[in-house]
Amino acid sequence: MPPTTKTTKPTKTAMPVVVLFDVDETLVHTGGSGARSWKVAFDTLYGIPADIGEHSSAGETDPQVARATFTAVLHRDPSDDELSRLYAQYLLHLANDIGVSEGYRVLPGAEKLLLRMGEAGVMLGLVSGAMEGAARTKLVPANLNRFFVFGSYGTDSPDRAELTGLAIEKASRLHAGLSASEVFVVGDTPHDMAATNASGAVSVGVASGHYSVDELKAAGGVHVLGSLEEGFPGL
Repeated sequence: MPPTTKTTKPTKTAMPVVVLFDVDETLVHTGGSGARSWKVAFDTLYGIPADIGEHSSAGETDPQVARATFTAVLHRDPSDDELSRLYAQYLLHLANDIGVSEGYRVLPGAEKLLLRMGEAGVMLGLVSGAMEGAARTKLVPANLNRFFVFGSYGTDSPDRAELTGLAIEKASRLHAGLSASEVFVVGDTPHDMAATNASGAVSVGVASGHYSVDELKAAGGVHVLGSLEEGFPGL
């Protein structure tokens, strides 16, 4: 008799206990509101309409973006007071611009998925390189703030891995006995994948921004989706 071939069923992904979401290009597209607001902030304070895109890369935190752009256009390091004034101007303009940004949109499947996760008992948080005020402001037109219990932001740490670890620590204060492996982190950049994997959480890439499915897989994404409309792992 020929040998019997045993087939192994793929292991089902366990349902996440906590899911953390990035904001820009993961939940919403702001239509360039952030870049415009940084430009206005620099122009208001220094008469230089600086383009942050020339001096920063996707996945960097707001403080990193502000410092790198300041140094590039003013040819010196900023003081803490100067950065504080820059942050204030940026947030003031962002609050006005985000509501009238013609390109603003909620990314496909985002709200439906958040509703589904809440109904399933999954605790939701934010993990964003943006300042807390900026991250929350970007969600206002879409009314998405109502889904998120807590968050960790670019002002908590310039290091994305540490930032993600801080978010997991906050989650553990709300959910006793939480393991990092029970936390899924959704993002759209290779930075997000690397930071999540370094923290011990489960990385979920979504190709809704500037990076493809293949690029996010190559960056270490454990699960990679074309969009949030696809089935989410574990749900």
